[in-house]
Amino acid sequence: MSSATRLERDPLGERPVPADAYYGIQTARAVENFPISGLHAPPSLVNATVLIKKAAARANVTLGRLDARVGEAIARAADEVRDGALADQFVVDVYQAGAGTSHNMNTNEVLANRAAELLGGERGEYRLVHPNDHVNMGQSTNDVFPTATRLALLLQSGPLVLAARALSTALALKAREFEHILKVGRTHLQDAVPMTLGQAFSGYAACIERGADDIEHASRQLQELNLGATAVGTGLNAGDDYTSLAIGNLSQLTGLGLVPATNRFRVTQSMGDVLAYSSAMRRLAVELSKVERPAAAEHGSARRDR
Repeated sequence: MSSATRLERDPLGERPVPADAYYGIQTARAVENFPISGLHAPPSLVNATVLIKKAAARANVTLGRLDARVGEAIARAADEVRDGALADQFVVDVYQAGAGTSHNMNTNEVLANRAAELLGGERGEYRLVHPNDHVNMGQSTNDVFPTATRLALLLQSGPLVLAARALSTALALKAREFEHILKVGRTHLQDAVPMTLGQAFSGYAACIERGADDIEHASRQLQELNLGATAVGTGLNAGDDYTSLAIGNLSQLTGLGLVPATNRFRVTQSMGDVLAYSSAMRRLAVELSKVERPAAAEHGSARRDR
C-alpha cells in the first residue's frame, strides 16, 4: 500500500486510513487493538462471511429495505472476494475480543468500499454504500459470526467425508488382497498372537468409515443457523421473513441443506455443535494415526518368515 492516507470518522473520532485500503476506520482500530498473533482470518471464514453478506443483501432487496442497485453491488463485491480478490484487505488478527465484531466490520467495510466503487463512488465515502446501514443491514455480529463459523466448516466437511470414505474403501480392498498374509499381532508393544494382514486392514477400514460417519452426523447439527437472530436471539430489526429469505439464499448459493435454528437462543449462545464437530474431526484424526504404515506391515511379515 502507498503512504498516502484518507481521513475517516467514527463515534470515537477521526483516524487516518491508507488511501488505497478497502477496509476502513473500524478495521484500522481493530488492528491496533489486537496485535496478538499476526494470523488473519482463514480464506474459508472470509468466504463464508461474504456469502452471508450476499445472501442478506438479496433478502433485504426482496423485502424492499435495500435499493436493488446497492444490493447487487454488494453481491458483486462478495463474488469478487470469493474469486480471490482483495484477500490482503482482511487484516484483523484472528484472535480478537468482541465475539468476532472486528472480523464482521472488516468484511462490512471491504464490501462497502468495493460496492461503492462499482457504483461510481470512492473508497471511504460511505455515501453510496455504508458498512453498517447497508452491508450489515438486519444483522449482528452475534448471528453473522456463528453462521460464518458453521458455514466455513460445512463447506469443507463434504470433501473431507468423501476423502475419508475413499480411504476406507481403499483399505477394505487391501484387506481382501491381504487376507492370506499371516502376520504377528501385537499388544502392549510386544508380539502376541497370529492374525492376517487383511484382518488388520479391515479394522483400519472400519475405523475410518466410523470416523466419516461421525463427521456427517456432526455436520447435520451445523446446518441449523441463527442468522436473523441478531444480537441476543430475538430477531430484533430483522424479522422472520428476512431469516427465511437470507437462509434460503445461503442454501441456494452453497447447495447445503441449511435451516433456521429451531431455537435461535441456543445457537446464539452455544458453541456445542461446533464442539461436537471438532470432536468428530479429532476422532477421525486419531483413527488415521492408527493405520499401519506399509513399512511396518512389511516388517511384520518379514518377522513372520524368520
